[in-house]
Amino acid sequence: MKLEADFRQKVLTLILQIPKGRVSTYGAVALMAGYPRRARHVGHLLRGISEETAHDIPWQRVVNSSGQLSTYKIGTGDLQRVLLEAEGIVFSKTGRLDLKRLEWWAEK
Repeated sequence: MKLEADFRQKVLTLILQIPKGRVSTYGAVALMAGYPRRARHVGHLLRGISEETAHDIPWQRVVNSSGQLSTYKIGTGDLQRVLLEAEGIVFSKTGRLDLKRLEWWAEK
């Protein structure tokens, strides 16, 4: 489908732009891609990325709107945290990220 291919392309293009040491939220990525209220679709898209492609897409830089990792639900939370910490990102004692400081938005 054209719509789904367009969504996928826009979302992945945005995620590739998130710099090391910064994060974006599922909702923000959906909004920047032109698909507001499709945060869950962004999550499903990232979850469906194959292991072969995952190393090319910085999927770990997308977090939930609370600044937490939703990927613990699917078994990749520990990996996501390690990858983010390797980029210099520091989590609070409660496992949250400071989105005011770390959140990235694409320039218009």
